[in-house]
Amino acid sequence: MKSNIGSTDRTVRLVVGTVLAVSGVAVFAGVSSLGPVVGGVALLLGAVLLGTALANVCLLYELVGVDTT
Repeated sequence: MKSNIGSTDRTVRLVVGTVLAVSGVAVFAGVSSLGPVVGGVALLLGAVLLGTALANVCLLYELVGVDTT
């Protein structure tokens, strides 16, 4: 697939994804008391954002025809 994520979009995804993933892990490690549902959602969203940032491709962008490069 052709890259459809620009540098600013990629940077935001990396930062937000990392924060969400770390927050999710903190919940399951017992460091944070946000609750398991919030922790699970944060971990999942963080993983998706990190994955799309590292791959430089967002499938949702592909479906709706968005290209931020």
